[in-house]
Amino acid sequence: MKPEWLQCVSCNARYPVDVVRYTCDCGALLAVERDAAVLRALTPAFFDARLPARSGLDRSGVWRFREALLTVDPAHVVSLPEGNTRLYAHGRLAAFAGVDAVSFKHEGDNPTGSFKDRGMTLAMTAARMLGASTVACASTGNTSASLAAYAAYAGMQAVVFVPSGKISLSKLAQTLAYGARVLQVRGDFDAAMALVRQACDALGIYLVNSVNPFRIEGQKTIGWELLADLGWNPPDWIVLPAGNLGNTSAVGKAMLEAHAAGWIPKVPHILGVQARGANPFARSFATGFSRRETVKADTVASAIRIGDPVSFDKARVVIEKTQGAVLDVSDDEILTAKRTLDRCGIGCEPASAAALAGLKKARENGLVSRESTVTCILTGHVLKDPDAVMLPVVGQALAGDQVVEVDATLDAVRAALR
Repeated sequence: MKPEWLQCVSCNARYPVDVVRYTCDCGALLAVERDAAVLRALTPAFFDARLPARSGLDRSGVWRFREALLTVDPAHVVSLPEGNTRLYAHGRLAAFAGVDAVSFKHEGDNPTGSFKDRGMTLAMTAARMLGASTVACASTGNTSASLAAYAAYAGMQAVVFVPSGKISLSKLAQTLAYGARVLQVRGDFDAAMALVRQACDALGIYLVNSVNPFRIEGQKTIGWELLADLGWNPPDWIVLPAGNLGNTSAVGKAMLEAHAAGWIPKVPHILGVQARGANPFARSFATGFSRRETVKADTVASAIRIGDPVSFDKARVVIEKTQGAVLDVSDDEILTAKRTLDRCGIGCEPASAAALAGLKKARENGLVSRESTVTCILTGHVLKDPDAVMLPVVGQALAGDQVVEVDATLDAVRAALR
């Protein structure tokens, strides 16, 4: 019998992990849980001892923490491997945000260029454990690319539902390259999400969106790996983009579990940042979560262009338990933050830059102090949305102006460089 179980986030009903189930009978989402003694028996030193590994499961920044994730036959594990992402810092970025120092955990360093790989390795491992042959997701691009890659590696059929005309060509190209069947839904992400859930239930396909509890369990290793990067000395704030709210849920769960297990002395505050054109969670937070808001999403940050987030209830619990906050920023603020990150050599897709834009806003309104220790999570690689590089940024020259056609002469070079 496995030491983990699925537990309802609302009524606390329990279900075994070795059955296909995404929600409780009451309709609420499920989380992977285990006895607290399991985590207390583990230590940061135990995980850190695996860091130099060059082979096996220890190479993965997810499966390094396997005793705290899922008990599974190693033969079932589907890993590329993922994780082991870098932690960056730059003085210009701290100055931009108005803090003494800030670090950036860049999940764009993952195999398919986004944080989705952390959750996907666990979800695909669960799919193999449960005997699935076909897997599916709805996506604005990053999830579809990750699913397609892991399905190809595992020898499974992948089906992805994407909103028609609302996906970056780079992300779509990844998905096609790995061989997935792509269904372009006439509607937005929320319509695609509703359709994929219906299709999976009717056709016996295994669903790997963040409604899948194993996805969240894999993504929480972003938080644990960050703690390891920082010598298990947690920051005051962790700031991350908030779209479907899977990462908000996952990183918060990681911090709460680490504190309960005695791995860290305090729980960081979680700050979720939404685009103003896709801000249902921020609107709900502004009312004290007295009601659940939905919106018709519209933002340049396609990865968080979601109007009815699946993980709303899990994320709300995280914000409340970490004494965190949620705010929104404009597309101009996102693009300005992106240009600032890019110009420091730490490129990212627009959704990632929402974290830095949000930190700047939180500093300006007094939510975060100058002396606070802060880590922002960058969720995707700069090449996930290359068209965004060419978008105009308020008060700055167009990126396209950097491109100058010259004759093949030294004089032409001198003129261009002047």
